[in-house]
Amino acid sequence: MKVRTIVATCAVLALAGTGSTPAHESQAETVTPKFDQAIPNIPGKSLVAVEVDYAPAAASPPHTHAKSAFIYAYVISGAIESKVNNGESRIYKAGESWSEPPNASHSISRNASKTEPAKLLAVFVVDSDDKALTTPVK
Repeated sequence: MKVRTIVATCAVLALAGTGSTPAHESQAETVTPKFDQAIPNIPGKSLVAVEVDYAPAAASPPHTHAKSAFIYAYVISGAIESKVNNGESRIYKAGESWSEPPNASHSISRNASKTEPAKLLAVFVVDSDDKALTTPVK
């Protein structure tokens, strides 16, 4: 498995093959790498999946994704509020999904509940040499 770096909030997450890494301790968001492999029939592209667990009321800071990344996000449990680029803010419940185009700006990504946890799976199709999948907006 390749090692990739996800930049979330002010922390740089070094992704190892196992375990979870808190993305931001005070917001109780946890990013867990699930899959990272080159796509054999698309030279230069990789498929990367991460699971994002949000504690009640937790949120990711505004961020952008790698310029090459096409993203599919699927809510595993709970409800996630998301806003991508200039689109409307929307709450997605377990079983619902959305996509994000390359170089998307993600101004809202948070647990919609103040009392229940939420979890999503983010799947990236990305240039294999893109190491920073997520970068905080300054």
